[in-house]
Amino acid sequence: MRDQMVYFASAKNDETKRPIGMNAPAKTEEFAVAQVQAKIPDGVYAETVLAVEHYTDRLFRFRMTRPAGFRFRSGEFAMIGLMVGDKPVYRAYSIASPAWDEELEFFSIKVPDGPLTSHLQAIKPGDTVLMRKKPTGTLVLDALTPGKRLYMFSTGTGIAPFASLIRDPETYEKFDEVILTHTCRDVAELKYGFDLVHEINNHEFLHEIVGDKLKHYPTVTREDFKYRGRITDLIENGKLFTDLGVPALDPAVDRGMICGSTAMLKDTKDLLEKAGLVEGSNSKPGEFVIERAFVG
Repeated sequence: MRDQMVYFASAKNDETKRPIGMNAPAKTEEFAVAQVQAKIPDGVYAETVLAVEHYTDRLFRFRMTRPAGFRFRSGEFAMIGLMVGDKPVYRAYSIASPAWDEELEFFSIKVPDGPLTSHLQAIKPGDTVLMRKKPTGTLVLDALTPGKRLYMFSTGTGIAPFASLIRDPETYEKFDEVILTHTCRDVAELKYGFDLVHEINNHEFLHEIVGDKLKHYPTVTREDFKYRGRITDLIENGKLFTDLGVPALDPAVDRGMICGSTAMLKDTKDLLEKAGLVEGSNSKPGEFVIERAFVG
């Protein structure tokens, strides 16, 4: 399936090459030495970074090798980490690549003093990233009852699980319409979402499967833009539905997935429940699901 991979723009026209890193910051000497000297823990995957792309001083994505035999459902997350000193440090990260992809993609925020991200943001192709072997998560298609229209509500790096789902053909087999909302502070922080849509539209088989089923609704809160405001406000005042040309939320046909900040999760959940949608889970599918393992 190598010829079916979604590559970065720098590698799209040459499928004999792996994606290259883009503007990766220089790695500190201390971190470089730690990576070489640290012993990889038993019982985890140790995978190789293939590409890094920095979007802003707060956001980046990277791709790494996928372990042989590693299986996951699109929308799930994994615990990934690095050896920092002589100890591994892990955090939950949604897998941004779809289940069919032969590589793994992640989208991350940069936290200057973060136990993991302060080091993770310095990775470059050839470096080693650790990953625990069991993926999990609630933002999966199996946790939703059948419907017509699927909303994916995201803020910040909360778009990551949806990056997986919008590139999975199964999503479009189950829903006639998929609406990806992505809210950030600034326009520059929306670029990952725009890149995803561009990649789908130019992919050799995804563009035929997706067709016009995917609608992308990006909004910002701090700059002038075509769509401006918190997604919760745009749901509540009805502008979201007017802009998209769709009816208001209806539990008979609409399904939802939510991933973002703590406040956004709560407020969006309240709005969906007010509209009559019932929360679901892996064990009891419902009309919307939330990922509470982390915030983005």
